[in-house]
Amino acid sequence: MDVSQYLEIFIDETKEHLQSLNEQLLIIEKEPENTDTINEIFRAAHSLKGMAGTMGYKRMQKLTHQMENVFSEIRNGKMKIDAGMVDVLFQCLDALEEYLDNIQSSADEGTNDNEPILQQLEAILNGETPAAGGSDSGSEEKAESGESEHVSIDFTFTDFERHAIEEAFEKKMNVFAITVEVEESCLLKAARAFLVFKSLENVGEIIKSEPSAQDIEDEKFEQVFKICLVTESDLDKVIAIIKNVSEIKDAVGEKIESIEEPKPEKAPEELAAESKDEKPAAAKPEKKEAGKADDKGGAKQKAGGKPVVNRSVRVDIEKLDVLMNLVSELIIAKNGLISTSSQNESKSSQSFNEQIEYLERVTTNLHESVMKVRMMPIETVTNKFPRMIRDLTKKLDKKMELFMTGEDTELDRTVIDEIGDPLMHLLRNSADHGLESAEVRAQRGKPEVGTIKLDAYQDGNNVVIEVSDDGNGIDVEGVKNKAISKGTITEEQAESMTDKEIIDLLFKPSFSTAKKVTDISGRGVGLDVVKTKIEALGGDIEVKTQLGEGSTFIIRLPLTLAIIQALMVELGDEKYAISLGSIQTIEDIPVEDVKYVQTKEVIHLRGSVIPLIRLDSVLDIEPKEQPDSLTVVIVKKGDKLAGLVVDRLLGQQEIVIKSLGKYISNSSKIISGATILGNGDVALIIDVNTLI
Repeated sequence: MDVSQYLEIFIDETKEHLQSLNEQLLIIEKEPENTDTINEIFRAAHSLKGMAGTMGYKRMQKLTHQMENVFSEIRNGKMKIDAGMVDVLFQCLDALEEYLDNIQSSADEGTNDNEPILQQLEAILNGETPAAGGSDSGSEEKAESGESEHVSIDFTFTDFERHAIEEAFEKKMNVFAITVEVEESCLLKAARAFLVFKSLENVGEIIKSEPSAQDIEDEKFEQVFKICLVTESDLDKVIAIIKNVSEIKDAVGEKIESIEEPKPEKAPEELAAESKDEKPAAAKPEKKEAGKADDKGGAKQKAGGKPVVNRSVRVDIEKLDVLMNLVSELIIAKNGLISTSSQNESKSSQSFNEQIEYLERVTTNLHESVMKVRMMPIETVTNKFPRMIRDLTKKLDKKMELFMTGEDTELDRTVIDEIGDPLMHLLRNSADHGLESAEVRAQRGKPEVGTIKLDAYQDGNNVVIEVSDDGNGIDVEGVKNKAISKGTITEEQAESMTDKEIIDLLFKPSFSTAKKVTDISGRGVGLDVVKTKIEALGGDIEVKTQLGEGSTFIIRLPLTLAIIQALMVELGDEKYAISLGSIQTIEDIPVEDVKYVQTKEVIHLRGSVIPLIRLDSVLDIEPKEQPDSLTVVIVKKGDKLAGLVVDRLLGQQEIVIKSLGKYISNSSKIISGATILGNGDVALIIDVNTLI
């Protein structure tokens, strides 16, 4: 039987069941006697078993069958839920997530039998206590079989790294090459790797990692990464420190006694790649990731070998009724225009205008309805975060609680797909670096349990998402000193910078690559990735912080990426569009009211000093003669204002955003897209966020 036609439905429904299981297990952990929840979990496991069996995914079927057996016993009162059982059940969910990932990428569940988890479920059914640590037994088998007894030293060192190692040899210090393997079920590989780096900083210095520190931070590695460590400690102690980090499956290493001289015949581009700390071909782990489907055999991939991507949106039938109704009105409007064209001229003109107004009303309503169909509640992303915080509570040994509001706030589907990773990164930052340890919180008189909040709400044409914590906050002075020591800014620049400008330095890539996140704040880890992703969605991010009290990261995103209300303006002979959502007011400013602050033009408006941006010079347009007064469009980004000087206002218009495509270089990012006007002309859309 060919079941490929049902694959998207299977993926969709499996995701829903897994999310439901995650939520129900979090409830059952706190309320072990909750019979409604126990029944819900049993039903979800039963449904998953049936679906997996129908699709021919035997491993997935076997695992869900065992879960169903356990909950059948609990339902019948023959067994009680305890903490160890909940841990094993969460491991089951992670294993099912892995199967689902494989199915999405190759339509095959993979080859991982998850035998250790099945054994633990069997032990629970037999009334035994499951072995702690889940699939650790698998790593013991591997060690016995000698799979990772030898570490190949295939680092390619730059001159700087080579010098550091030679210096270590002179000081009679140890240099180790260590391979670290993360559990396959690990949800936060980058966080685990980061904790390994942090732990090792206490005993030595990490000279190099493969892949690079940035790639590890961005989770661009499978289960294995390698490090070169200079230390006075022996290898056993170092390995013990690494294995002490949770979800580290294995760590093996050997001593580097000498390093070869670089080979002179290397091509310049290869040397350049090395100096950028790129991963050489030889360093790629040969071991295939367990659970990934083989290219041969297994279920067939979708046509063209592309991964199975879920592109469906579930739509309320009422929304489709509205859409259908509007389309029928569109047909009526079209018929009206046809009949108008056949009338005599005087009658036709008035009737034509009426029909155009009617058509405009219908198209605006149609646009709003289509937008609503594309919209999805943000909870489709946020509902996996409580489980993540629960896991971090155990792994970081910190007590914390996550509070979420506004999960029903809706966003365009394309934005929803992309926003999950940045939000996860910010929550992880709050948990790992924002919240202090229990001892420090006690000293500061704070509650033992740290608070992390995720609030989403609509603000005009934007959706705002705030991630906050009641932790340490950002040490602005510390960030400034670090930036000066790294050469990011000079001391002279630092003196004239505001606190906000200094905090913005944390979003620079140079801050996130530094693994030695001292007590400055640790906030820089990967924030450049978050910023890049949010700006790619047409949004922006800002930070508010109070040292010792906590931090808030505020993300603003556009409701939709397709159609916007815009103000059309003219500069020279060219037309440009500015999103109405960014505009505060439009002012007529006499030329003599323009003042200068540090050689930059500003205006004083209702108690605010607002910098002017001459769009003609920014966009390289031939300026017109200087008029007696300036037309200034006051725009806003967060709490910052700026005045855009334009030649003429053309009026408000609903515009469809078109991408510029990859043929036009847009490195400055001032232009966010283009639109086609009624007369066929192309007008560029100005990105206010980038300008400010």
